[in-house]
Amino acid sequence: MLFVLVAVCPCVSAQKVIEYVAGMGTRDPQNPDVWILYQNVRAMHDGMTLVTDSASFDTKNNIFVAHRNVTIYITDTTTLFGGTAVYDGTTRIADVWGDTVTLIDGHTVLKSDLLSYDRNTATASYFHWGHTVHDSAVMDSQKGYYHSDTRDLYLFDDVVLYDSSSRLETDTLLYNTLTCLAIFISPTYIYSDSSTVYSEDGTYNTNSREAQSFKATRLTDREKRLQADTLFFNGNTEYGEAYGNVVIVDTLNDVICAGKKGITNQEEHYSFVTDSALIVYISKGDSLYLHADTIFAYNNDIREFEAAKAYRNVRVFRADVQAVCDSLYFSATDSLITLYQNPVVWYEDYQCLADTISCYYDSVGVRLVKLRGSVLAIEKVDSLKYNQIKGRNADVYCLKSDPLYADILGSARMVYYVMDEDGVDSTGRQQRQLIGVNAGVGSDMRIYFKDRKPRRFVTLGSPDMKMYPLEKLPKDEKLLPGFVWLTDRRPASPADVFLPK
Repeated sequence: MLFVLVAVCPCVSAQKVIEYVAGMGTRDPQNPDVWILYQNVRAMHDGMTLVTDSASFDTKNNIFVAHRNVTIYITDTTTLFGGTAVYDGTTRIADVWGDTVTLIDGHTVLKSDLLSYDRNTATASYFHWGHTVHDSAVMDSQKGYYHSDTRDLYLFDDVVLYDSSSRLETDTLLYNTLTCLAIFISPTYIYSDSSTVYSEDGTYNTNSREAQSFKATRLTDREKRLQADTLFFNGNTEYGEAYGNVVIVDTLNDVICAGKKGITNQEEHYSFVTDSALIVYISKGDSLYLHADTIFAYNNDIREFEAAKAYRNVRVFRADVQAVCDSLYFSATDSLITLYQNPVVWYEDYQCLADTISCYYDSVGVRLVKLRGSVLAIEKVDSLKYNQIKGRNADVYCLKSDPLYADILGSARMVYYVMDEDGVDSTGRQQRQLIGVNAGVGSDMRIYFKDRKPRRFVTLGSPDMKMYPLEKLPKDEKLLPGFVWLTDRRPASPADVFLPK
């Protein structure tokens, strides 16, 4: 026959007395205020129910101690399991321990070896180790607090959050099981299949795989590294936005890209930087600096770089060549750079203008330069004299970036000051001496170079060429139509690429 004991003690500290039922019970001979309970023990207090194999109840202090196979039904959705539990009816706090203590709250499962649950604040806490699973998200830490009412997890010390596609490591983390949002405010690493995000202040959503960083942001993706003040990145769509002091380093292609705003969209295979955008191509010889309002980069399905586009106010500097234009296109697959809309290229003492200018590369440097539409090449001799070659189109053939010969195609015109390279002055020192001015027209023209200087001209198609003494050169032959000397626009250093166009 079932023996039932029901507590009828008066209230303690204005708190409800714990009620209980049990198959068997007896008073503790050492302390008559304590009942020893056995068989199907059940305790009830303010809507909470505790079930255990055996227990002891201190009626004076309103403290219930449960032994073996403890189950505490805290609410309809919150249940706590353990080996041993102490529940204080005055403080409404349950301390539970055992090999594995388990708290189940909806889809959240929290495990530890010692767990304290405060019913006043609906908070579970642990201070040795904790392991939490929520849907696909798993969290480990040395210390933690879980709030059942808000579904917030506060995790501290050696925190690890991981799911099927990523792993987050930090020292301090707030995770909400309703929103699946993790918030971190200490040095944090987020690892995925190919990328690593470092941040000291940010968020990560385990459901959408969206990461945001607001401090000390760094992202590493294979051979690419990104730094920025703030970063947003979606791991599902591989879409990212970076703001403030954005720097991207591509160690595979030896390229640095910088700006104040950057976007990457790997589903569409492109990225771009804008606002003080800069690309630096690092070579063993001279690095190339390219600035524009906006610079796009395109890659293929396996993330190999294919092409780049620069728009508006393009400026280029390298020690041996400089350029400005409105837009630029670079094809890695074709080894081709094309400058559009009023391009100007400077090469040593030369200035070249055309409607478009295209440079073809091979493994050892520039091999061909094509100038199309209103070609005008100018070399400054002194403040009053300029060598000039003009035509509809031109092709410059090179070897290891050094010009071999150039073809001026259509309406070729020339004004060239012929110098005696072997001249000497009155002291016997070598001195270049002006012989005369070669000026005239022809349908086509070929120019042969030596040591990067024109050495021989061949004019085709009924040429009309004359050699004039300097003082006999007609005024209308001195400067060809369209002549303009744009040295004030020429970048003189890497920093000059940011000067106004």
